[in-house]
Amino acid sequence: MGHPDVKRIAREIRTMKIRGAGRVGRAAATALKLAAKSSKASTSAGFLKEIEEVASHLLSTRPTAVSLPNAVRFVTLGLKRERGADLVTLRRAAISRADEFIRMSRMAVKTIGEIGARRVSDGDVLMTHCNSDCALAVIKTAFEQGKHVEVFVTESRPARQGLISVRELSRAGVPTTLIVDSAVRHFIRDVDKVIVGADSIAANGAVINKIGTSQIALAAHEARVLFFVAAESYKFHPGTLVGRLVEIEERPPEEIVKPKRFPRVKIRNPVFDVTPPDYVDLIITERGIIPPSAAYTIIQELFEWRPGEELI
Repeated sequence: MGHPDVKRIAREIRTMKIRGAGRVGRAAATALKLAAKSSKASTSAGFLKEIEEVASHLLSTRPTAVSLPNAVRFVTLGLKRERGADLVTLRRAAISRADEFIRMSRMAVKTIGEIGARRVSDGDVLMTHCNSDCALAVIKTAFEQGKHVEVFVTESRPARQGLISVRELSRAGVPTTLIVDSAVRHFIRDVDKVIVGADSIAANGAVINKIGTSQIALAAHEARVLFFVAAESYKFHPGTLVGRLVEIEERPPEEIVKPKRFPRVKIRNPVFDVTPPDYVDLIITERGIIPPSAAYTIIQELFEWRPGEELI
């Protein structure tokens, strides 16, 4: 694995010390950059083998957030286009592609904040779930524009990522209320719009996000509250074009409770759930605002894919 920081990054992605799909994607690109810089390979073939080994290790850390494989794909695709090049060229290409992905990822969040803020009105009461850079960018940008908004933030158990969102919004001066996840339906009629992020978006517009998102979408649908998803275009899942299902990751039961306390009880801890496209009003990307039905076209354009072709 070469550079010790590569092992550390992979470990921190696996243990969720690094969390949030955008941060995971940037971390994966950073790990590939470090691997390229520290490679001791003396041949092009040896270098490509090292990068492939690091890429495989990164891909094994978290199965659901497509930002990780898309970040890896972005870097390694650049190397495939340089196949046959000398070692120096390959190293430069890997570092350059990693830097480009990180830059694009950060710019995407800023752009999404600006685009999404146009759909937030002065006086809106908003709700968000978990901790999404994009969703918070929309909220904070609207607030910075002088719009008077208030935000309900779910605790987002079991990892309680909502506490990260609460701290971030509070630091920005946004009036914020923290609620437990099960209180969503109680408060949903006080809300004008729900804004969440996404870990993956399927070709049919279904949104895979933090467990509990689909319940909030259902409550919003029942209450006729608009439900927005804010996500970078690299969150769209190319495998779903050819019918591949998004694997829903399950974490250790210890994150919920110590199993020894309940020896005859099965404990399930899925990290994500699937929100049907029928419950999503619009998806805010750095490329613009789209309806869920446009996800198929976005993925085709992003990955230059046509029916009958193999996906990378």
